[in-house]
Amino acid sequence: MSSTGELRHTALDALHRVLGATMTDFAGWDMPLRYGSERDEHIAVRTKAGLFDLSHMGEITVTGPQAAALLDFALVGNIGGVKPGRARYTMICRPDGGILDDLIVYRLGETEYMVVANASNAQVVLDALTERAAGFDAEVRDDRDAYALLAVQGPESPGILKSLTDADLDGLKYYAGLPGTVAGVPALIARTGYTGEDGFELFVKPGHAVELWQALTKAGEGVGLVPCGLSCRDTLRLEAGMPLYGHELTTSLTPFDAGLGRVVKFEKEGDFVGREALREAAARAEQNPPRVLVGLVAEGRRVPRAGYAVVAGGEVIGEVTSGAPSPTLGKPIAMAYVDAAHATPGSAGVGVDIRGSHEPYEVVALPFYKRQK
Repeated sequence: MSSTGELRHTALDALHRVLGATMTDFAGWDMPLRYGSERDEHIAVRTKAGLFDLSHMGEITVTGPQAAALLDFALVGNIGGVKPGRARYTMICRPDGGILDDLIVYRLGETEYMVVANASNAQVVLDALTERAAGFDAEVRDDRDAYALLAVQGPESPGILKSLTDADLDGLKYYAGLPGTVAGVPALIARTGYTGEDGFELFVKPGHAVELWQALTKAGEGVGLVPCGLSCRDTLRLEAGMPLYGHELTTSLTPFDAGLGRVVKFEKEGDFVGREALREAAARAEQNPPRVLVGLVAEGRRVPRAGYAVVAGGEVIGEVTSGAPSPTLGKPIAMAYVDAAHATPGSAGVGVDIRGSHEPYEVVALPFYKRQK
């Protein structure tokens, strides 16, 4: 939300409207929810390719001789160990271990990093990094207005992008980024993704966003590329078992509570914010397993939603964090935190309380969907 309380618009806003997008307020941004059928958009990403505007994400640049040291102190991961050109999934936590946000950090050069935060938490992350930078020879810069972010996701995405760039896409590993030119536009080309498919993210200047979108659309015409909104992005990430901040991740959970303790690197040198609290959380999780994040697949047709109770034997054993119809499975699915005793795939007698009716669900391991390599 801008300081005047108005919704912020991406550089592609007018284009979305020309394409007939249904727009929605997402974290203070006016964003495309869908262009037509969200199911068709979802299936296009799984089978062909989809084009997303993700310019609402928050880019924060950290530079200077002690940029790595600052990020190692401010975040739970070993950022100093990331090689130039690579990226890392990590988190920023409060001193009590609660998750402020999950992040992707790109190392752009020897002393330059780009932190990408979720739109809803971008200001929180910026403020925390700025505060934690005290005493470090490093600068934290708000670059949210410096970038537009487009993503091409799906099995046809490498071919589409190859037709527009001579960058070495084959050599670009998962969780890496390289500078290049796409359709004549200078871009940081990254390969991370949030859909469970192969794909690329293109960070460009906002002034280049429309021409790049149009070039990608033209290049993808013959292979079924379609514009995609936030609605199918949510069902795609849900099928891929990927957490969404505010649902699977919150300040009331530590990474260990969320089953993501692997992102916390106690072995790195020096102190980091939340280290002590997270050590205790790790020990607690070992002795007394917290609720476990599992997948639930409906036996019926009723769709579970975030906040619905998970039940077994008349007792509440957990809570749904995300739920939606799965276009790939053809059934409603959900992610939920449940008591460890009921977290084993195939656990009998588990249901979801949907408006007073206990609907039967099968407990399954995450993810629901994994692409064939």
